Amino acid sequence: IDNWIGAYEGIDGNLLMENMQKHALKFGTKIINDHINAVDFSVYPYLLKSEKEEYRAAALIIATGASAKYLGLPSEEAFKGKGVSACATCDGFFYRNREVLVVGGGNTALEEALYLAGLCKTVYLVHRREQFRAEQVLIDELMAEVKKGKIILKLNGELQEVLGDPMGVNGAIIKYKNGEEEKLSLDGIFIAIGHKPNTDIFAGQLEMKEGYLLTCGGMEGKATQTNKAGIFAAGDVADSVYRQAITSAATGAMAAMDAKRFLVNKK
Repeated sequence: IDNWIGAYEGIDGNLLMENMQKHALKFGTKIINDHINAVDFSVYPYLLKSEKEEYRAAALIIATGASAKYLGLPSEEAFKGKGVSACATCDGFFYRNREVLVVGGGNTALEEALYLAGLCKTVYLVHRREQFRAEQVLIDELMAEVKKGKIILKLNGELQEVLGDPMGVNGAIIKYKNGEEEKLSLDGIFIAIGHKPNTDIFAGQLEMKEGYLLTCGGMEGKATQTNKAGIFAAGDVADSVYRQAITSAATGAMAAMDAKRFLVNKK
């Protein structure tokens, strides 16, 4: 996301992040570069462990995000960031009036394909089954775009290989259940087979739904609080729907306000 923001605005993404860090340091923020691999929320202050250190937290904001699922193809990995993406709303802008491929058959895939249909010349949608697993309203919208010729369905097929050169993606090979293969000329490929929230280390300690942290929500404050007082969640780790930089930033601000209120009331 940070690199995309930088590219879109004509600013170096790394420089943007450096400026944000300087801004945080200006207000006395202590930044620790470490990887937390275990937590214990049965004790207070809450215990967080890395390989070498232990930390105690009177209040904690979890913003570990969610990782996009990929197919695991070597060629897919080779072209990540060079034409292979997992976010149409992030990167679709770069493929205006070009030909792209979307992989998947659920809500996410159809939403991505419909979004790209408004930008791209042609959108190919590859799904390994005959029927989609998405909501009917999305299927109806999809079929309307298919009739217009904006979206071309490639059913009972799977992405076999991503093709490209040093400049990036330029094609793909689709393999169908009947054994036939098809080569497509493309400018970009969007993998839309879902996301996995990065919550494994919180399993058994915080309430979740399909891996996403559950928060209080509502109109009475503590909107970002989990089932543990003083532990808050912000961004994609608690959001399976919107998953945008702006919504993550907004819930991050809410979580900071909730954490501050918690600490003030704790005194």
